[in-house]
Amino acid sequence: MILVFIEVREGKVKKSSLEVLSEAKRKADELEMETDAILVGPNLESLAREVFPYGASKVYVLENPLLSQYSSQSYILALFPIIKELKPEAVLFSASSLGKDLAPRLAAKLQVGLASDCTKVAQRDGKLEFLRPIFAGKVFITLTIKSSPQFATLRPNVFPLLDPMDKKGEVIKKEMAISEDQIRGQVVEIVKEKGTELDVTEASVVVSGGRGMKGSENFALLRELSAIIPHSAVGASRSAVDAGWIDHQHQVGQTGKTVSPNLYFAFGISGAIQHLAGMSSSKYIVAVNKDPEASIFKVADYGIVGDLFQVIPHLKEELKKAFSE
Repeated sequence: MILVFIEVREGKVKKSSLEVLSEAKRKADELEMETDAILVGPNLESLAREVFPYGASKVYVLENPLLSQYSSQSYILALFPIIKELKPEAVLFSASSLGKDLAPRLAAKLQVGLASDCTKVAQRDGKLEFLRPIFAGKVFITLTIKSSPQFATLRPNVFPLLDPMDKKGEVIKKEMAISEDQIRGQVVEIVKEKGTELDVTEASVVVSGGRGMKGSENFALLRELSAIIPHSAVGASRSAVDAGWIDHQHQVGQTGKTVSPNLYFAFGISGAIQHLAGMSSSKYIVAVNKDPEASIFKVADYGIVGDLFQVIPHLKEELKKAFSE
């Protein structure tokens, strides 16, 4: 059996988790295995039923009032015993911020190996194989984890969703025995950036700006573009973040977040190798830069040599027309 951790944020199942479940179902069918899912938190039975169309046969819901907010300690206390009980062949997570925090901690607790930020999954001799980029995306390695269960996180926006099936399954609720004295750290408040709804790792379109934006006030231009494009988010290079023009959560690159959107706009970004490491797997890249020798043009599918402050207004008007039709 392949077990998939389903992430819930603000009362909704994360699309990236459904992508992982879809890929798990494809591989489980090849291996003639069952695919099950697991949710953590109270009152999630209705959400549990939303994952059946994407391949889950059973959904385990781990309940306890202390699991209402994510903390690595409480989630590990809940997940560790159920994984030991179910003995899955593999446990898969989305490589979201939460998944990247939880999966390695849980793998260490179970004393098993972990393949992180994988972009392809295959099967050989009854075991899963994982492909992941290393050295800033210049090299890919294939990993087979010998320990059991195999642990892996899968990169968002890489694995296609299954067409939803008319499928139902069994919801198994388990009350987890967790006490407050077992949890040393608790979330007391979540402060969100105003206007931020979508994380760059999950966006289908990322509109990024770099040093060429010249100041924090000009990122409003990118937010205006993002507001026109469905399922998009605003990103940034490290130089823009270091300058204080935009928060770190928007940073794309080796020291920021890795994204794989369908479309990546790079405005005023030179294309340093550290930035390319975080976005070069985008399906299509559009770059706008005044410097015709900028490195970003080497990876761009479409490039515009020009002043971004002249290009953006025209692009904005064309996008308005396109999405109003």
